[in-house]
Amino acid sequence: MNEDEKIETPTAEDTASAAPDSAGQDRLAALEAELAEAKAAALYAQAETQNTRRRLEREVVDARTYAATGFARDILSVADNLARALAAIPAELHDDERVKGLVTGIEATERELATVFERNGITRVDALGEPLDPNRHQAMVEIPSADAEPGTIVQEMQAGYMIKDRLLRPALVGVAKAAG
Repeated sequence: MNEDEKIETPTAEDTASAAPDSAGQDRLAALEAELAEAKAAALYAQAETQNTRRRLEREVVDARTYAATGFARDILSVADNLARALAAIPAELHDDERVKGLVTGIEATERELATVFERNGITRVDALGEPLDPNRHQAMVEIPSADAEPGTIVQEMQAGYMIKDRLLRPALVGVAKAAG
């Protein structure tokens, strides 16, 4: 072969200019659509992963915060029994030397239990004198009263408790109703 007979190989520019313009644009548009779809799918997957991570973090925090809920419900009966024991002791026996140690021990145990409750975020639900809140109180009886506004709690039969911001046990209460 001599120099005059050299065969030129087409370059990419020659091929692109020789190909019909609309077919190249269609292919480019299809690739851009695929790219946009892939970007959207990647963003969706990233958002879903982030939402799952946040939900799991929230569940871990809740599990730590409210892990003692079952135990706390069980121990409330101990608190109730200590309060009943103290209420059952007549006032004149509080100063009697024979039972003074027993009374002091029960009072100390009740204070210690209250301290443990406080340390673990367990608080007593306010009831007496408060308006009835069905989210924190359970009305057991209506009591006719001329002194209290209807719907106001005038008697507490059993104390209610919260653990952090959740109800552990509702207060069992008597609610005032209009006399007559």
